[in-house]
Amino acid sequence: MAVYTEVSDAALTDFLAAYDIGGLLSYKGIAEGVENTNFFLHTTMGSYILTLYERRVRADDLPFFLNLMEHLAGRGLACPQPIRNRAGTALGRLCDRPAVIVSFLDGVSVRAPNAHHCRELGRALAALHAAGADFGMRRDNSLSVAAWRPLFAQAEAQADGVAPGLARRTRDDLALLEANWPENLPGGVIHADLFTDNVFFIGDALSGLIDFYFACTDAFAYDLAICLNAWCFSADGAFDRGMGAALIAGYEAVRPLEPAEVDALPILCRGAALRFMLTRLVDWLNVPPGALVQPKDPREYDCRLAFHRQAQGAAAYGVAR
Repeated sequence: MAVYTEVSDAALTDFLAAYDIGGLLSYKGIAEGVENTNFFLHTTMGSYILTLYERRVRADDLPFFLNLMEHLAGRGLACPQPIRNRAGTALGRLCDRPAVIVSFLDGVSVRAPNAHHCRELGRALAALHAAGADFGMRRDNSLSVAAWRPLFAQAEAQADGVAPGLARRTRDDLALLEANWPENLPGGVIHADLFTDNVFFIGDALSGLIDFYFACTDAFAYDLAICLNAWCFSADGAFDRGMGAALIAGYEAVRPLEPAEVDALPILCRGAALRFMLTRLVDWLNVPPGALVQPKDPREYDCRLAFHRQAQGAAAYGVAR
């Protein structure tokens, strides 16, 4: 469960007293996610999500995330809305952590996505990129290629204990990606963490996107590469080209990819896989004592990297041209 910070009834009641969202009826920790402490709140006026920001989230970045959610919703994207207190402020402090309450979105995440889900995700991802085009703030991607070697340095000595040969494979991947990482691709606001648990569906219809706390300014095609990694691999590590084709077709129905983006897709997919393998590896080796959290297994993305190393061009991912 992603609860790093325990919140008492008294502390939460005092915190909620500054908001016009009714009296607290119940609250419980949310199992999904590994970065922040999240609670589901049920009050006399409805349902909300409370997030206490931990670890990788810098306080200076929070205005970007909160303003972005308000901006995207104003452009018609279904995403959570920060709830402002009576003083007009969305960001507060609870248990010595920055904290925010956001609106609750109806829907459920899919555990076993199919091609239809992938196509709907592609459309929503392109709509997000379009909706962020006139957002006035910028945040560099703090977990892009320049951050990967320092991340690996935190885990290199223990990497082979997690998976034999992982240290050597990672060194080779880092060298190739650092030397060949594409620049000057079309970009703007990206989500950068659009895993299945951050996308909600009601029936077959996509109902919303959540968890914008890795959002940043980067290449649109890198966001697509993250989604291809997160949605289109089976449990045994095999890439489902049909699902990849559906995701890309859904995206291109809203925003066609430029030739340079198509050419860069294989290396972007490989880089996205390495990024998540590394953050998972560091988390796997450094679970805080007493934290109610189950770290995600880095070996899943080590397996996906094996596919990316042998992929021959963008067609391997389902690009039709």
